[in-house]
Amino acid sequence: MTRHIVISLLIPLFFSCDNSVDIIDNKEEVPENTQNTAPNILLIIADDMGLDATPGYDIGTVKPNMPTLQSLMNSGIKFTNLWSNPTCSPTRASILTGKYGFKTNVLDAGDVLSTSEMSLQNYIDTNTNESYNHAVIGKWHLSNNATHPNNMGINHFAGLLGGGVQSYWNWNLTENGATTKSTTYTTTKFTDLAINWVAEQTTPWFLWLAYNAPHTPFHLPPNDLHSQGILPSDQASIDNNPLPYYMAALEAMDSEMGRLINSMSEDEKENTVIIFIGDNGTPNQVVQEHPSTRAKGSVYQGGVNVPMIISGKNVTRINETEDALINATDLFTTIANIAGVSTTEVYDSKSFKELLSSANNVSKRNYVYTENEDITIRNNTHKYIYFDDGSEALYNLSNNPLEKPNLLNANQLPLNTSDSAIKDELTTELAKIKN
Repeated sequence: MTRHIVISLLIPLFFSCDNSVDIIDNKEEVPENTQNTAPNILLIIADDMGLDATPGYDIGTVKPNMPTLQSLMNSGIKFTNLWSNPTCSPTRASILTGKYGFKTNVLDAGDVLSTSEMSLQNYIDTNTNESYNHAVIGKWHLSNNATHPNNMGINHFAGLLGGGVQSYWNWNLTENGATTKSTTYTTTKFTDLAINWVAEQTTPWFLWLAYNAPHTPFHLPPNDLHSQGILPSDQASIDNNPLPYYMAALEAMDSEMGRLINSMSEDEKENTVIIFIGDNGTPNQVVQEHPSTRAKGSVYQGGVNVPMIISGKNVTRINETEDALINATDLFTTIANIAGVSTTEVYDSKSFKELLSSANNVSKRNYVYTENEDITIRNNTHKYIYFDDGSEALYNLSNNPLEKPNLLNANQLPLNTSDSAIKDELTTELAKIKN
């Protein structure tokens, strides 16, 4: 039996909806020392994964087979309105600092994050009495300096410094400042490193696990990790039809996520909250439904509206969908709150921790914002974009989430009274953010 099949069978035993309810109903049976233990936190980041490539979301007709992720959805919450940045470095910096990119000068892939910034890990260390150990394993992409992660306050770093690899089987592994060659498939190697690190922990832990999958280069993963069938491995075939290879990389990641989760004891699983996100939208070569120019790298929905699924310890909303507006910056205070920090708003971060147990959270955002050279803001119904060339766009997402038509096009003007008022509201709020 292949590893993929084994994982597909095992994962639902813990994370299925029915079993998750049993865990919640039987809390009194958990030993007291486990019940009082601060929760472990596992943040998993997929690289270049939009809603169109994620099971459980309405957009996209071709979906990968991801039983691990589906089980997390069944036992937790699927968020539909998380906004990331259009590319990976700014999203990672916003989670790490709780700040918008223009405040940290990380606005594009490869920009360097200053070590003068307070990292989430340092913030937890400083503001909670819990003795959290923390690690970042996988893709960093906030500096090519081998000691940069540790200089940011990360206790343990093992992974990839840059934005990608030329080969998933031949790449540079940096571990706490020392760099060596690795010939192990990156998704498998990062999982091995994560399993080993978790097994060593004796105190509450926070693991930031950043896979570089399914980022380019598109490739054929090991056959036991995916279910896309027999695919040719030559580059011409991959270039001619990259979508099944992209899906295979997602499935391989899901298989390895399952292996990590199943490596934990039952007590450790029950005491762990798992947060899964994409760091930006799907690459233009494989994006579905959105135009290729409105995928990764753009401030359109195809570039910034990404999946987030949260399940595990103290997540009492089971198999629910949450439409609240959330910024990637909000993970800073939310994760800090899970770790025991009491402050719910800091920098550009607003905690949504209460949404893990209540759908009626009064602290929901009224607006979300993101940027590259263009800037954009939305409320519950409309989205405004100010482009770098001075042009503008306004979309009614309630009527058409694929951003058609631009209500500011000449053939759509003049705006009706309602749309005009909303445009004024959004531009006013945008001015407040930028000032």
